[in-house]
Formats: sequence, structure tokens, C-alpha cells
Amino acid sequence: MRFILHYPETNGTERDMLEAGPIDEVAAAAERAGFDAIALTEHPVPGAKWLETGGHQSLDPFVALGFAAAATTRLRLMTNLVVAPYRNPFLLAKAAATVDKLSGGRLILGMGTGYQKSEFFALGVDLAERAALFDEALDVLPLHWAGEPFSYQGLHFDARNVVARPKPVQDPIPIWVGGNSGRARRRAAQKAQGWLPMMAPPEVAVTAQTMAITSREQLATLIQGVKDEAAAAGRPGPLDFTSSYNDAALASAPTADADRHREQWAELEKIGVNWLIISCHSTSREQTFDFIETFGGTYLS
Repeated sequence: MRFILHYPETNGTERDMLEAGPIDEVAAAAERAGFDAIALTEHPVPGAKWLETGGHQSLDPFVALGFAAAATTRLRLMTNLVVAPYRNPFLLAKAAATVDKLSGGRLILGMGTGYQKSEFFALGVDLAERAALFDEALDVLPLHWAGEPFSYQGLHFDARNVVARPKPVQDPIPIWVGGNSGRARRRAAQKAQGWLPMMAPPEVAVTAQTMAITSREQLATLIQGVKDEAAAAGRPGPLDFTSSYNDAALASAPTADADRHREQWAELEKIGVNWLIISCHSTSREQTFDFIETFGGTYLS
């Protein structure tokens, strides 16, 4: 099992975006503690009503991960998630390739279709087109990263005999598709390198406009389905499967009930999960660094 530290999110509108600690210092501490990756989410312009009811702000993930890359040497750099339809796919590809190049090949590109209506409206993106725009991105990214001339006709663009550099270090940059729907799972199986399901209760799944996954047994069945579809499509190599471990007790006291956590992680590993996203819900620099050090000493050393 490999562990991803999710940089603590900033809820509401009043808190400082770096209240949980400087990105470079948090990333360096996570690397020292034995974490395998650090992750940041994306919300470029969230709705005020959503923020007032528990939503969160975010830094630009590519800028922040580039900053983290300069402070680390081994730590993988993950977007969790970028909303692919928000960007022209060439700009998305360029940002991803730049971070991968500068970091020596450490980016993991977690991508989702998005669900925040207010953000779609503010960015001028048609919510009804989000699925088609996501599929365009899956087509364009490998073409862009190949560093060779290509053409592609999209819904709102026409790329004619273009070529882009830098080529990323990784071939390809791993794309992990987020979302629980059958369409998301098919994308992961047929065109990506991993699946990033959202483990959430039904009320949260409704807000995110996705299917709820509420049990380990259900997740096991879905993971096997993705594996089977990838095999049927003749995809080479194993896929990565990621799960968020949202345990309030762990977030507040990492050393408490350690055996129970290890047992749950072992059960997840048995069904195919090989990456876990760990959150600490910190509201201060001290809390963040204490959590990272304690978690590392308890589970990663």
C-alpha cells in the first residue's frame, strides 16, 4: 500500500489558504515521513453558498505542485482532482507536462468531470458538455505529450498540424480518472492508468452528481469490473486503484487504534486498492506537521 497526503483544505472564505502550512515545507515533511505522494484539489471559483455549507477553497494545483516539486526529490505530485472540462485540453496538457518535466517525472494527473454549477457558469463552460469535453481531454493529452505534429478537431477548437514541447519525462504521465459512474470506470479501464473512486455517503454523492459507494464489498465489485474491462480492451500493465481513507479518529489522533487502521488498509489492499489518500483536517501549521510526523512514525517507518 502507498500513501498520499492530501494537503488540508481551507473551508469557507475567511481562513488563510496556507493556514495548514507552507506547501514546500509540508511536502518536504511528508517526504521525510515516508509518504509516497502529496495531493491538492482544484476549485478555481467556488460558489459562496457552497462554501458557507462546508465547501472548500484551493490553490491552483499545478502551481502549488510545482512549488512542492522544488522542495522534494522523491515525492509524487498528484492532482486530486483537476476538472478537465474547465480548461482547453492543450493548456491542461502543457501544465501537466511542465510539472512532470520540472519534477523529473513525478506527476500523477487525477482528473474529474466536475459538478460545481457555479464554477461552470463563472468559467463559461457548458455543464451539459462536460462529459464530451472530458473525453476530448483524454484524446488530446497523449497527442500533446508525444511531442510530434498532430491535428484534432474538438467541440470548440481546431488544432491543425500543431506540435508541443516539453515532452514529459513519464511516458505517459499517469492519468487517474475520478468518479463513480459506469462511464468514469470505462474511461479508466480503456484510456487511463488508474481509477480514483469517491468514497462518500449518499448525501455527498448527490451533491457531487455521482453514484454512492458505501461499502468495501461494493468497491471490490467495481474494481474487479474495471480490471475485467481493461483486460477485454487489451490494456497492458496493471491499473492503480485509489481510495480516500476518511476516518475522523485517525485525522485527530493518528496513533490511536492503530491496529484497526492497519486491518482496514489490509482489507482494502486485498480487493485491489494500492494507494490510500490520507487527510488530517488541520487548521494550523503545528497540527499539520505533528500529524505528518506522527503518522509517519506510526505507519510508514
